[in-house]
Amino acid sequence: MNIVSQTMETEEDLLTCLRVQLYHPQQSCKGLYELLPLGTKSRHSAEDPLRLGRDAQVCALALADARVSRKQLALHAYRTPRSPDTLFAIQNLSQRGRLSVNSTALGYLERAELPDKALVRFGEYEMLIVRESGEAKGSFEVELEVLATPPSRETCTCGPSMTPVMEAGSRRMDSVPGELREDPLETDETAMYRS
Repeated sequence: MNIVSQTMETEEDLLTCLRVQLYHPQQSCKGLYELLPLGTKSRHSAEDPLRLGRDAQVCALALADARVSRKQLALHAYRTPRSPDTLFAIQNLSQRGRLSVNSTALGYLERAELPDKALVRFGEYEMLIVRESGEAKGSFEVELEVLATPPSRETCTCGPSMTPVMEAGSRRMDSVPGELREDPLETDETAMYRS
């Protein structure tokens, strides 16, 4: 008599999916993404970090770009006692470059929790990572696609709602062109009293 565990993951379990949208300003003239499984879902074990970098031997997601570190970043799946969801943390594995998550910079080996929607930047790359919850605990899926425009121009991930932002990510007056800026008019106080 075979006994099957009721908690064992089955093929019918809905997997958590990370939708990763990539952008690089020179992606059209280079084969930067030729090593990536674009347009298909790939399944990964939740026990192992998902690495992205230049070294295809070590990284499940490899970029054909000499300016990318051999191991650039890692995504770690984890769970908490308070949530049934599989959550993710991102870690900067590059000693040379900084990685930012929603404008928070991470140094070498530093980690940050990934929110459900995150804008990740390293070098000239931008990645929009969106987590879609699933029921399975032992594995998750990753779906990769290339964007024609930078995700930073489309969304701001700094608040609960997504709103358009300028490329710099903020709307300070010194970033607005002079002809669009309205400076306060100065008046000569003596001229007001003469008339």
